[in-house]
Amino acid sequence: MFETQFIISTAVSLVINLFYTILALIIGIAGLKFVDYKLLKSIDLEDEIKNGNLAAAIFASTILIFVAVIVSFGLKG
Repeated sequence: MFETQFIISTAVSLVINLFYTILALIIGIAGLKFVDYKLLKSIDLEDEIKNGNLAAAIFASTILIFVAVIVSFGLKG
């Protein structure tokens, strides 16, 4: 009896954390797109990354990490 309750609660926790992770990833990517299209109008990060600009790739990944951290703290609240 105890083992089945433990397994069920662990599975529910796993599903909730997986949903939370996917949601944070989607919001993080949307935040990166917002920064790319609204704040950096003169620079297209996707084209720069496709052309091999390493600085643009590092900048985009840094923005994505910071947005994901902010979103994760906001969702945990």
